Amino acid sequence: MLKQPYEEFLQTKIKLATPRASLENAPLHPSLFPHQAAIARWALKNGRGLIAASFGLGKSRVQCAVAQALVAQSNQPFLVVCPLGVKHQFAAEDGPSMGMEWQYVRSDAEIEAATTPYLITNYERVRDGGIDPRKHDFCGASLDEGSVLRSLGSKTYQIFQELFADVPNRYVCTATPAPNKFREIIYYAQFLGVMDVGQALTRWFERDPQKAGNLKLHPQHERDFWIWVASWALFLSKPSDLGFSDEGYDLPELRVHWHRVLVDHTRAHKVADSRGQLNLILGGTTSVQDEARENRATLEARVAKMQEILAANQGRHALLWHNLEDERRAVEKAVPESVSVFGSQELELREQRILDFSHGDIPILATKPEIAGSGCNFQRHCSLNIFLGVNYRFEDFIQAIHRTHRFQQKEPVDVHIIYAESQDSIIQSLKEKWALHEKLSQTMQDIVIKYGLSHEAMNAELQRRIGLTRVEVAGERFTAINNDCVREIANLETNSVGLIHTSIPFGNHYEYTTNVEDFGHNDSDEDFFVQMDFLIPELLRALKPGRLAAIHVKDRILYGHQTKSGMLEVQPFSDETVAAFRKHGFLFEGRRTIVTDVVRENNSTYRLTWKEMCKDATKMGCGLPEYLLLFRKPPSDNANSYADEPVLCDTKNYSLARWQVDAHAFWRSNGVLPALYDFHAHVAGLEAKEATGSLPKTFFADPPRTDNPDVWDDVTFMRCLNANQMAGGKQKHICPLPFDIVERTIELYSNPGDLILEPFMGIGTVPYVAIKKDRRAYGIELNSEYFANAVRYCRDAEAEALAPSLFDELVAA
Repeated sequence: MLKQPYEEFLQTKIKLATPRASLENAPLHPSLFPHQAAIARWALKNGRGLIAASFGLGKSRVQCAVAQALVAQSNQPFLVVCPLGVKHQFAAEDGPSMGMEWQYVRSDAEIEAATTPYLITNYERVRDGGIDPRKHDFCGASLDEGSVLRSLGSKTYQIFQELFADVPNRYVCTATPAPNKFREIIYYAQFLGVMDVGQALTRWFERDPQKAGNLKLHPQHERDFWIWVASWALFLSKPSDLGFSDEGYDLPELRVHWHRVLVDHTRAHKVADSRGQLNLILGGTTSVQDEARENRATLEARVAKMQEILAANQGRHALLWHNLEDERRAVEKAVPESVSVFGSQELELREQRILDFSHGDIPILATKPEIAGSGCNFQRHCSLNIFLGVNYRFEDFIQAIHRTHRFQQKEPVDVHIIYAESQDSIIQSLKEKWALHEKLSQTMQDIVIKYGLSHEAMNAELQRRIGLTRVEVAGERFTAINNDCVREIANLETNSVGLIHTSIPFGNHYEYTTNVEDFGHNDSDEDFFVQMDFLIPELLRALKPGRLAAIHVKDRILYGHQTKSGMLEVQPFSDETVAAFRKHGFLFEGRRTIVTDVVRENNSTYRLTWKEMCKDATKMGCGLPEYLLLFRKPPSDNANSYADEPVLCDTKNYSLARWQVDAHAFWRSNGVLPALYDFHAHVAGLEAKEATGSLPKTFFADPPRTDNPDVWDDVTFMRCLNANQMAGGKQKHICPLPFDIVERTIELYSNPGDLILEPFMGIGTVPYVAIKKDRRAYGIELNSEYFANAVRYCRDAEAEALAPSLFDELVAA
């Protein structure tokens, strides 16, 4: 008897950010607007959080208020890390108006010598080693414009993650979490100590098999994901989202002007694709190299358009945004009155020029979005933006726009975007990301309006996802149930199942439903196997003595951010599964090896790249096969080890030769080569294809073959019910089980008429095949949409299996 009841275990799976601090009632400066005070109290209550308030709502004032409260309680310093040109907002404007003295520090020594507990520095000072937060007892720290944490593996992210780990109260402030880059949001979660990046990736996102690193939010988890985000991040578009007045917070009109510059398409005649095919016209710019080529080729025409726009707006202060150094030099030549800010300048010079422009002392500023596009307030003297070029980095683009288009701007804001017609694909991408950005903002606004700042309300919303209404559909040869398999299998009769065949989920890799019962909804594999501890004993009880459980699994790739070593490793999930089943009394009988396509695997993981192999073969590893693990319930009598009800094979129809093939762990059905394998001939054949440009890069056209029946190298993974799903325009299963595996397993390990149990039914592959093989099927599925599809396939299989044949009609006659 397990010590922890199942329902109690499910309650432990509900994860929301836990409030950490208890200063929500601390006195705040009376100059704060109501919405600013509400944000500050939320931040003080939680102790850590993302403050994603829209441009101009006063994030710096909120940070000042939070710092005042924490310093008053702890008598320890508070550190703000900000981009260039932002320290003035704290030190010269908001700080003095709230009775605070902010001191700019550049080193650990200056921190020790500071005469005030309110300290501010630039990201570069921390990133480059001038300041080490671990050497100081900060009561809190805030990253103003935290977009520097966007890229996993970047120097800034790795350093900041380590340096601020021991700061008790941590905040990130930004107005534009990139909507198309979910990693940014979950990196914030890790920096704030809410959830590990790897854990968040496996809980909320599905892998894109076509492109490594491309995150796709599970559609069925979308709302839960944003509710989880809202439990530790406050997104605010305007004060009325929290029930306060919007007076004084009306955004000015935003006028966007798209300027498409024509190009000389004859340049395309000299550009060849990867197969050597020349182009007729200039196509989309899909790579960094394409971007650079088009930017160089069209620079003169784009500069001419910029001059035309400036001439039509004489007397207006202007921001000239560019992305390349060649563009900067062209701007300086074409507009000599402009002042440039660029990366190789001294830090103090860059900051002073940005400050001078914000005060109106410089009329035209030329710079890059990554330098002055975050945190700077240019709305007082400028309402004209000209983007000399474009790229795919939407977050930099939208941040740059909102340096002028923000609350307290008195004039309509003009944004002129100049691009070449050969860059239409970039413009289309920017527009799509812009629409997605607005959708995300609306989603978060709706959540804030519905739940306010109540952590408890969000928790209650997710708790309602425990349990679902049980649905049962039965036919002559099948029973399909929409329910949690742990609860459901407890209702099965003891010793009633002839074969258990399923593909169990990973512990925390994919989630299939919004229900907490989902086995993929676990923090770790340890927690997953705790949940399996409730299921496996019931599987053993329901299975007939001596019969098998055939469990389909695959070992799992763990990336550097998921491992203690910081390097890629392979998790032996198959071995852990063996240990779990043996722990509860199953006998491990062996494993079948199912070969997978190493080229397709690399396309989705970038783990086995040819270039990396050339650099260092020791990190290469190998492709990961799948396994069919065979577990047996001990028979009632172990004298001869036969099952109580053996699976019989008619010697007239089951040959010795067939046994020799079936007995091995590597199965093949056909296609055996007539000659012995020749490694060098195999490589030579592939190299011949490569020389002619016909070697595929998306799949392995000619993988190694084997005669070893312990390895199934001929499983056709496309032959599964997902093909039917796609043809019908329905949702595909995340990890479909191929027919080849199921057909062989059911034929070999069960008798006609046996009950085949599938506890993770999915869209119904195992029941579908069982019915067609003259068995009875019992399938359980938690996902309601998958369940509905499975029922349809079971009915189709049953109708086909029970349809009278011409011979039946003749006999009846």
